[in-house]
Amino acid sequence: MPDTCQGPGRPGPLVTLNVGGKVYSTTLETLTRFPDSMLGAMFRGCQPALLDSCGNYFIDRDGKTFRHILNFLRFGRLDLPDGYAELSLLRAEADFYQIRPLLEELRRVEAERWRRQSNAVLHADVAVTSRRLHFNVRRGPQNYELSSCTVEVFTANVFCTDRHFLAGLRRHLGRREGASGNVDRQVDPSPKESGFPKTQATLREAGGWKQWSTSHQRICPDDSADEDTATDDETLDGTPEGSGMEAAMMCHHLCLEWAPCPAGLPAAEYTKQKFHRLRVDGREIRSSHQFLEEVLKVALAQGFRVDSIFPDPADILNARSLRFVRQ
Repeated sequence: MPDTCQGPGRPGPLVTLNVGGKVYSTTLETLTRFPDSMLGAMFRGCQPALLDSCGNYFIDRDGKTFRHILNFLRFGRLDLPDGYAELSLLRAEADFYQIRPLLEELRRVEAERWRRQSNAVLHADVAVTSRRLHFNVRRGPQNYELSSCTVEVFTANVFCTDRHFLAGLRRHLGRREGASGNVDRQVDPSPKESGFPKTQATLREAGGWKQWSTSHQRICPDDSADEDTATDDETLDGTPEGSGMEAAMMCHHLCLEWAPCPAGLPAAEYTKQKFHRLRVDGREIRSSHQFLEEVLKVALAQGFRVDSIFPDPADILNARSLRFVRQ
């Protein structure tokens, strides 16, 4: 490893920089590639005044982001990871260093991202199955009566090409109440250890069955985990399990299963069967229409319009499937 503790002096062919605590080595030619930039002026004129304890030129800016600045100076092009999530920070740094070609390239990247996010397809459908449940009801000491009821189990599948919309929909549907009526925010162990999650709605994604918590989300494969720090526009934490394809589906696909408690089913039996409710803002979702109504509200607020309705295109109130587009 080269010794970065050099004595101060005028910049030579090789220059070592300390940017916010991160040390970079490059050439004087690279730093002065754009003479009208701040770096060009700094290293073509008099010696920079600020040195660290090792004699490296010190710049009090974001050290992690500087690698993209330096690579642009080296190669003359902007190469960012797919889904790089710190464009605003990179733009601020490029503005500080006054690298005009980089600022123009960032404007192009941001415009392209906005175009891709604006054009999106959303599909939501709900299926319901009826399950006949037999159970014992205690009528008194040593007195049990066999009873039965029908439980409707709903399965909702939502797919959207805009993962940011789907993250917002998760948050909208994320206010959950357990059987006790208390808001459940606890993240259970993995499904392999505890079976179905103990929350009112079961979340199934490509990686398997998961506890759904608004504070427990995943980084998608197009999120940037720039160097050793994972960051994203949505402030996601955790990492995807399984293959890249599974992780991609986690970001764009949401599957929920829930079962409203029928009137004749005791609460203890409902809990024993590991059924789960779905509530949104305190309102229990008891039908396909109510779920699609919640999706419709969020979709229209985000600029989507209804493209198709199934089974009857003229009867949105009794639809089982909705398709939206945004252009």
